[in-house]
Amino acid sequence: MYAQLVETGQAKVNTLSEMSPEEAAFQKRIDAGVKIEAKDWMPDAYRKTLVRQISQHAHSEIVGQLPEGNWVTRAPSLKRKAILLAKVQDEAGHGLYLYSAAETLGTSREQMTADLLSGKSKYSSIFNYPTPTWADIGAIGWLVDGSAIINQIPLCRCSYGPYARAMVRVCKEESFHQRQGYDIMLTLCRGTAAQKQMAQDALNRWWWPSLMMFGPSDAESVNSAQSAAWRIKLLSNDELRQKMVDQTVPQIEFLGLTVPDPDLKWNEKTQHYDFGAIDWSEFHQVLKGNGPCNKERLQIRRDAHSEGAWFREALVANAAKQEQKRKIA
Repeated sequence: MYAQLVETGQAKVNTLSEMSPEEAAFQKRIDAGVKIEAKDWMPDAYRKTLVRQISQHAHSEIVGQLPEGNWVTRAPSLKRKAILLAKVQDEAGHGLYLYSAAETLGTSREQMTADLLSGKSKYSSIFNYPTPTWADIGAIGWLVDGSAIINQIPLCRCSYGPYARAMVRVCKEESFHQRQGYDIMLTLCRGTAAQKQMAQDALNRWWWPSLMMFGPSDAESVNSAQSAAWRIKLLSNDELRQKMVDQTVPQIEFLGLTVPDPDLKWNEKTQHYDFGAIDWSEFHQVLKGNGPCNKERLQIRRDAHSEGAWFREALVANAAKQEQKRKIA
């Protein structure tokens, strides 16, 4: 991967001859497919890149509970309530796995949380959109978690061992979430005309934001080439986005819905779907904090952190008490 990037001129990275002996040995281990572990030597930039990516991933799992959490009590049946509650709990667990993986890089969970609450650290822009109907919950599970799976499966093979191992379980659970969302949409589409229209409206709302989840083309990013050389990033944003379109369009057709893209068409030559231009101005506006629910989502997290302070303090005090007892015994 590294040599290919350098040879094709796609990488703004040093050649092996330009690296220090430690950096060259590190790169050779990655090229050989050897996992990097927490106690191994690593470049500071590699560590910082991972902390940024994993912490933002963890934040996204935690904030991602919010658009769905309000629907737990409003789900249309006891079965749907139980399934959605389990899904929300899974997302909390994913956040914990990922915070734990990031902690192995020397950054505390408290610091990562502080960065989120201050606005310094970002989370996925997709979670700043509202969920006005039950169909939106289906669309999130199907499209948003579907995009997440496509993005995250390659991470199971990334170069950093703790992150790769955490992603194996996360991806297995996300596949359940995707099926849950698709089942909601399928049920609505087999229902009344009004229910099917509700599903179509939700698809219209979430289709483009789901494609934006992968981020702009890698050509616009100064970090993508280096992340690829380090095998933190195994596929380009455009490759992942194309996988999402190719996988999802047949599912939309099976539901009897319409893809909200007049430019969508099958390309016989490439054997892929061509699709219309994405409005990246919307993506950047949401990323800057100007989305429909940015302020609401972050304020909820701040309030929850503040209201839970007493419980965290009690846990720390109890742990100290138990440690004191152990020493006495």
